[in-house]
Amino acid sequence: MDYNSNRKHLLLPEYGRNVQKMVDHALTIEDREERNAAAKSIISLMGSMYPHLRDVSDFRHKLWDHLAIMSDFKLDIDSPFESPTKEKLAEKPDLLPYNSHKIKYKHYGKTVEYLIEEAIKLEGEKQDALVLLIANHMKKSYLNWNKDSVLDIKIFDDIEKMSDGKIIVSEGIKLRDSREQFNKNRKRKMGGSNYSSNSRMDKRPRRK
Repeated sequence: MDYNSNRKHLLLPEYGRNVQKMVDHALTIEDREERNAAAKSIISLMGSMYPHLRDVSDFRHKLWDHLAIMSDFKLDIDSPFESPTKEKLAEKPDLLPYNSHKIKYKHYGKTVEYLIEEAIKLEGEKQDALVLLIANHMKKSYLNWNKDSVLDIKIFDDIEKMSDGKIIVSEGIKLRDSREQFNKNRKRKMGGSNYSSNSRMDKRPRRK
């Protein structure tokens, strides 16, 4: 039996062995024009295998890069794009630095701190509107960690502390109900489904 494990290793197996054979054949073509024509035919075939990616801006560039990889960078053709090199492909990406920002209230996240900084710059109704949005978001985030409840005054106090006393929430402002917030969070985690054990029981056929 001729098993795939005994055959030549496929550098890009997603294109299949027949495309690899076409690439191997193109390497044996001595005439440059004929070799270029063969390369274009292979690119056309490779592109037809993934029609849903044709609208991607750099899709054709990737196809020519993949052709170079499958030929082990030995196919000498007139590519419309700069061909990659083995050395370039083997380069390791630069290490991403770790986030060193300290978050005082981790359950709210760093974005809330940025939003409060922006709210400090505003005045009047614009500031009040943004602070109300931030407070409701903070309440929702708080309930992700504490499933019981949280008093509005707790959220307002945290905003005052996080803003170094520059934002004082006006009296009389009421945030969304804790139970309503919790139910919204729960539905979001469940994919927005209203399915429950009761609805499942309702759908069972009744015995006569």
